Amino acid sequence: MRSAIVTGGAGGLGAGISARLSEAGYRVGVADLKRESAEPIASEIKNAVALEVDVTSEASVDAMLAEFGDVPDVLVNNAGIARFKPLMDQTAEDFQAVVNVNLVACFTVGRAAARGMAKRGSGVIINITSINGIVPASGVGAYPAAKAGLVSLTKNMAVEWGPLGIRVNSIAPGFIDSGMSAPFFKERAIREMRGGKVPVQRLGLAADIANAVAFLVSDEASYVSGHDLVVDGAITPSLLSHLPREVKDI
Repeated sequence: MRSAIVTGGAGGLGAGISARLSEAGYRVGVADLKRESAEPIASEIKNAVALEVDVTSEASVDAMLAEFGDVPDVLVNNAGIARFKPLMDQTAEDFQAVVNVNLVACFTVGRAAARGMAKRGSGVIINITSINGIVPASGVGAYPAAKAGLVSLTKNMAVEWGPLGIRVNSIAPGFIDSGMSAPFFKERAIREMRGGKVPVQRLGLAADIANAVAFLVSDEASYVSGHDLVVDGAITPSLLSHLPREVKDI
């Protein structure tokens, strides 16, 4: 049986990705900072196990992989945090914490898994980025910088590890009504306003990201590597459509 590990597996996106990979026939390691957070998710998923890991600690990552037992066929680096404040109000500690979890930890976990994948000669790594890594927003601190760095790291991994049999891609979610973004969409007015701005006229769901993961880890995507797949209903390229201008013949 193929196997997969999903970090941040207890969260909305992580839970959805874990369930989707299970449906695709994977034994899934639902990894989170606290085992008790991952256990309810793992208990609802076929062939799943709860794992505890601090993704910022090399020792913790190694222990998590040893407990899982298998060298995973798939690793999804989904764990992430945010400290939403204007840059002027950010502390260096907050900025570093966000970079450590959203960027450095993806290197740490990715490298640890890739070492085993390289010995086997196969593996797929998916890093979860964000449209904030493409179009930064105000008041989100280090988050855009960390996610933009992760896009670059993904390409670097793909170039270096491709000859070892490892494909590496990333997925950039847009306005997703799940995970860290869910609290922003509790108010109906905000949901309707944001959903209405998306060209496909709705907010994204955890399932939209999980389905993208399922495609990128499949054999159908065997020639796709080093790519940042934007799953955002076309909100990112729609910027100019929100800036009205008079249409004239030129």
